[in-house]
Amino acid sequence: MRVAIVHDWLNQSGGAERVLAAIHRLYPTASVFPIVYDAERAPAEMRAWDIRPSFLQRIPLARRKHQMFLPLMPLAVEQMDLGEFDLVISTSSACAKGAIPRPGATHVCYCHTPCRYIWDHYHEYTRGLRFRSLIAPVAHWLRMWDQLSAARVDHFVTNSHWVASRIRSYYRRDSEVIYPPVDVDRFVPSTRAPEDFYLVVSRFVTYKRIDLAIEAANRLGRRLVVVGDGPNRRRLQAQAGPTVEFLGWRSDEEVASLYARCRAFIFPGWEDFGIAPVEAQAAGRPVIAYGRGGALETVVDGVTGVCFPEQTVDSLIAAIERFERLELDPAQCRSQAERFDTREFERRFKAAVDQQLGRTAEAVTVAREPLIRLA
Repeated sequence: MRVAIVHDWLNQSGGAERVLAAIHRLYPTASVFPIVYDAERAPAEMRAWDIRPSFLQRIPLARRKHQMFLPLMPLAVEQMDLGEFDLVISTSSACAKGAIPRPGATHVCYCHTPCRYIWDHYHEYTRGLRFRSLIAPVAHWLRMWDQLSAARVDHFVTNSHWVASRIRSYYRRDSEVIYPPVDVDRFVPSTRAPEDFYLVVSRFVTYKRIDLAIEAANRLGRRLVVVGDGPNRRRLQAQAGPTVEFLGWRSDEEVASLYARCRAFIFPGWEDFGIAPVEAQAAGRPVIAYGRGGALETVVDGVTGVCFPEQTVDSLIAAIERFERLELDPAQCRSQAERFDTREFERRFKAAVDQQLGRTAEAVTVAREPLIRLA
């Protein structure tokens, strides 16, 4: 069976790329069609793949500044020639799901989220922009294309019940929830008592709300270790008090060690799923998380962590103080994380694809039956 995997942009290493890698392990001969590809910034294991980027690859700046080219991405995806493939799998948080398979092929989409830029975060992203009045008609056209292109998908799979509700709202489609893969075996709970620091591991972008964790640490005088980097680094460092330490990016081994040693992991952003809280629990450590989105499906309040109801510093401080009065069991944290293990993802995703392939084959067989049989 010839398989194509269509991906939005392959120029960074994050949760979407982990899902892509897990799917590629299931279909190791698949050709991968990203809208743009940057070999230097993508995970090293992908450099040996059959990668076929779109025409946007040839446009200056597109590989590093892909957000600027969102209005061209529907055209880029539709220009991908998928005529030789029997199975198309799209991993989409923007436009990849709009790929056009050949008639009779099966299209399964792993939808990380309906495109935030044009749906629920549109006003947040465009607020205060000088050219907002020019962006509005383009966003309106992209929303229409986004809804229409959802009809090209035979079966939607998504990463949380939260995103499934948004797929129903924006696309009027049902979806199957299969949680993203987490390499639970990479994390080992410590047999020692935790050290006296809280931990954040994140890209430094606005919606991650790392500023809340920093301000809470400042006001409580708690030690906070921050791992990561991104465009908001200088602003966050300027906000940090003497108890906040920035480590930059660290290797997987170092991050696993920090998870196992921290007092608790702080997750103040609003994520569709959020792999980092699961990794922390795999290391036996509880999570203090904003109680919206995927965190409500990965963190058990009062058992494997604490959820705070409002995305404010005061609400986070109250959650930290509540956590410090609790005694949470590392074994229960680990058990919760095992629900999201990579092997479970691979088993369920392969079953979902196989089931859809069977439906497609049945539909093709029915279509070939003559409407009237001669005696």
